[in-house]
Amino acid sequence: MADSPLLLPLREQHSRLRDGRLSARTVVDAAVDAHQRRGGHDNAYITWNGDGAVANATAVDSVLANGGDAGPLMGCAVSIKDNYGVPGFPIYAGASERLPEKWQKAGPVVETLLSQLPSLMGKTHTVELAFGGLGTNAHWGAPRNPWDELRQRAPGGSSSGAGVSLVGGTASLALGSDTAGSIRIPAAMTGVAGLKLTAGRWPIDQIVPLSPTLDTPGLMAFRVDDLAFAFEAMDPKGRKAGRGNAFDLDLADLTFGVPECYFWESCSPGIAETVETAIRSLESAGARIVTLDLPGAEEVFELFQRGGVAAAELASFLHTEDTGLINRLDRNVALRVEEAENIPAWEYVHRRQMIERLSEEARPYVDKVDAILTPTVAITPPALSDLEAEGEYKKSNMLALRNTVVANFLGLSALTMPVGRDRAGMPVGLQVIGGANEESFLLEVGRAIERKLGTGLDILGAPPAPHGSA
Repeated sequence: MADSPLLLPLREQHSRLRDGRLSARTVVDAAVDAHQRRGGHDNAYITWNGDGAVANATAVDSVLANGGDAGPLMGCAVSIKDNYGVPGFPIYAGASERLPEKWQKAGPVVETLLSQLPSLMGKTHTVELAFGGLGTNAHWGAPRNPWDELRQRAPGGSSSGAGVSLVGGTASLALGSDTAGSIRIPAAMTGVAGLKLTAGRWPIDQIVPLSPTLDTPGLMAFRVDDLAFAFEAMDPKGRKAGRGNAFDLDLADLTFGVPECYFWESCSPGIAETVETAIRSLESAGARIVTLDLPGAEEVFELFQRGGVAAAELASFLHTEDTGLINRLDRNVALRVEEAENIPAWEYVHRRQMIERLSEEARPYVDKVDAILTPTVAITPPALSDLEAEGEYKKSNMLALRNTVVANFLGLSALTMPVGRDRAGMPVGLQVIGGANEESFLLEVGRAIERKLGTGLDILGAPPAPHGSA
């Protein structure tokens, strides 16, 4: 995989595809080869589209040869989480049975992506209805975290197949969604970069809803720079929003807020230490580090543990949409939906008001710095066998979501990037939190950090080959 064209930066792929040094067919052939070698082991995809991607790549090469150009992501190998509608592809959203055909229609995000003629490698697994942070699924099994060959560890969720599709060599860009951490958790646990947008920045039409209040599309890729390239290609506002006119920021010009409390609690061995080392490296390069504790973090987590608003909003979807799924849910999902049945209307409204208040109270603190730095996920990806004991899934799920949910409830943008390994040898992510609708600036900050610390490919290398492979 080390010489796979899918590992090239997206900017370089774009350039090579247009000057003839690379073909879309070569990209897809490399992805198909990777899937043949480890697809059954990784279990990243619910629907694999190898033959369709080959046909698309052949057509793309013809268009490029004749001077055509459909957009920056033309010829790029991409995967899409199976809670997005994609014409011609069945959609399950992690459920036991296909959803009604109306959910296959593309929404604005998928239309924007597909209009640029990428090579769609397939649709990736998700936690049922995107309601979980570990990546497990009773109906389809969990994708395997590629970084531990001895024990099957959680890949992170709910975009459970997205990060695995990248690390497994079958995509250079993965489309996922994030409600409480569903982009950042799998990205951190599988050692790639991930971007959570501000809710409302991109439309969520034709994405099967978990929480219309908090749901947002998101991206995963090998590098923050890849995320920046893809975001600019897909974002209708581009660099016009926020402080997004900055390029090639110098770390010496940046101030980072680092909380003293909350985000560092309950960290597995090696996680806090790895993130602290990364922050010290940024400080030695000239970045200004200040203490900044986000108000409301504890209150956010307490509210989240009581179901937040997602449980009630998912229950509403299941009761009002003709899906037939409500009596066939994964037990871990069903228990949380059942708890929401007892939430009165006044309590739901009160929770929405709390989220709005906490977001307003946090804004002045976020505005004091260029970004806030924390560990992305506090725990080592647990072995699936360790989640079987009574109460272990709920405990680990909440700990996995603890650090990421804060940005969702406070209405912020955020990204994660790999910065090392914990004592179990698993990837560790640095969470970089920015202001609302500040994605362009946040990505430039992330690129500055990446230039100092290196990319995940630099830091982590390649995952172990599947047992028994050549």
